[in-house]
Amino acid sequence: MGSFKEDLQETCLGISESAQQSWSDFTQFLHETWPILILLLTILMGIWWYSDPPPPRHVLMATGSAGGSYEDLGKKYVEFFKAKGITLELVPTTGAQENIDRLADRKDPVQAAFVQAGVDHAQEVTGIQSLGAIAYDPIWFFYRGSELKTAESDTIGVVLQHFANKKISVGIPGSGTYAQSTKILKAAGYEKGIQVLNLAGHDAVKALQAGEIDGAFIVDSYEAPNVQSLLNDKSLHLVTFKRAAAYAKLMPYLNILHIPQGAFNLPRNFPATDMKMLATTTILLIDDRMHPAIQFLFLEAAKEINGKESFFSERGEFPSFKDSMLPESPVAVHFEKNNYPMLAAYFPFWVAELISRLMFVVLPFCILGYPLLQALPGYRAKRMKNKIHRLYSSLKALEQELLNGFDNQQRDEYLKRLNLLEYQALNIKISKHLSSDYYSLRTSIDYVRNCLNRGIHPYQFSEGEGESAQPLL
Repeated sequence: MGSFKEDLQETCLGISESAQQSWSDFTQFLHETWPILILLLTILMGIWWYSDPPPPRHVLMATGSAGGSYEDLGKKYVEFFKAKGITLELVPTTGAQENIDRLADRKDPVQAAFVQAGVDHAQEVTGIQSLGAIAYDPIWFFYRGSELKTAESDTIGVVLQHFANKKISVGIPGSGTYAQSTKILKAAGYEKGIQVLNLAGHDAVKALQAGEIDGAFIVDSYEAPNVQSLLNDKSLHLVTFKRAAAYAKLMPYLNILHIPQGAFNLPRNFPATDMKMLATTTILLIDDRMHPAIQFLFLEAAKEINGKESFFSERGEFPSFKDSMLPESPVAVHFEKNNYPMLAAYFPFWVAELISRLMFVVLPFCILGYPLLQALPGYRAKRMKNKIHRLYSSLKALEQELLNGFDNQQRDEYLKRLNLLEYQALNIKISKHLSSDYYSLRTSIDYVRNCLNRGIHPYQFSEGEGESAQPLL
């Protein structure tokens, strides 16, 4: 038994030789099978390209009414997509219902939309999936006149008496504001006894500040210009939802927001006491046929744009998948668990997408294609044997020519032809288990050469010389 050092050296030498032999076999395999590999890869690439085309470079997204907060949010998404080489076009609409209708229409080119959770119409359609909630949409109710006391602000009798025969805007039909306000009024029993008007957000703000109406529901973000305009108007009051927990229990998609005293305006001490508000969420809905790469891009945009800390949300709270309203996209489920594909952190979007898609074809092809072709019954051995047999056939043809019409004057030409055959044999790459056939071929070539170099040739017969020797082949 050798020393440990010698055993280690022998082991390393064995591993090295094995690796070199494996690499030699692999390169020889590629040399022999490259036409089949290219054909197979071409077929797979064609199937892959047809079944999983590259992502589109132009995407349409429905937002809402022109000048609304969804349009402002959409513009941020446009800039994010532009940096990734994708054109995101915003399509203004009348509100949530139109957004959903356009997504559900299989002929409509719109593929994404902002919609508030709790819109009933969304539960009646198919072909739409959710990428999750991306922001809170507080439900504001501003009113003018005498201020309701906190203890009375959610008491049915007091509110009905306060707003009896007064004009209240609940938003235009089909909008998110209309969906939320009518549900809240119905749940609280306020449907009768007040005069309901259907005004768009900016129209309601103008009418309320001008004294043309007495109250208005606004469902929009804290940063929205409409909301800020009403918050800064000292002549207006804001309703606090004392029974917010009860509303959230009856309508599970609603969230409760807690506003500390003075949070809206500290010098003004507005609100004067701690208050509760109800909020729905903005859901990012998509056509379920949207390319997965574009879905990932929307989710990444939501994480970068809506994942920041805001007045009502904490950093990283959105995108959230608790108020999806519709079936979640499998891509959103993957994103929630695994985040964005790692390649996107190191490559531009198009390069990362191409590599990611190619991996689903090339990697399985490399893993399965090589062993599969290696396992084909006698494929490689047959190719090698065919090469050897072709040279045997050429040698046999030459020997038959020598036997039928040997000319001693052409002996050098015969030798050149034999040298060419031997050169061709030397350039055959074979596996070890066919070495015997290979060297038998070279021995046969050398035998014919020796016959030509002898003084008496077995391919030439003269009377008195006896029977000529039989040829080898």
